[in-house]
Amino acid sequence: MKDNPVRGLIIRSTDVEDVPLLLRFVKGIAEYEHLSHMVSATEESLKMAFFGERPYAEALIAELDSVPVGFVVFFHNFSTFVGKPGLYLEDIYVLPEHRGKGVGAALFMKCVRMARERDCGRMEWSALHWNPARKFYERLGAQPLEDWIIYRLDESMISDMVLEKT
Repeated sequence: MKDNPVRGLIIRSTDVEDVPLLLRFVKGIAEYEHLSHMVSATEESLKMAFFGERPYAEALIAELDSVPVGFVVFFHNFSTFVGKPGLYLEDIYVLPEHRGKGVGAALFMKCVRMARERDCGRMEWSALHWNPARKFYERLGAQPLEDWIIYRLDESMISDMVLEKT
């Protein structure tokens, strides 16, 4: 698959001035996934997470003819079994009116190249069961992990557990 088969598409790194745009894209993906009620991110929290003293995630913006049309958010995790970092793709989102043009595929392939450049042993992500992007991932050869279950503690649960144990 070509890295960037979309005419007029540029994929660029973000800077602090992109924080309002990142938040709009976060809200857009939440709406797409019917999870808007779960968004508590603010411009300030994203600014700290992406550009603070210790950045926790990175983002790339897809611009089509100089207009922002999508983004991808990722961060590094680590596999003790492989003994290398991995690249975890947290979100990939393209505005509805620009879907089907190859923008999402170009963002995904940019992450694949970055994982290789950074000597990652794995690249992982999760997808909702109903997400049509699963077909794209499987055409690439990606395999769903059926033996693994994702568990989560949200922020309030973490706080409650710490308070109960101290």
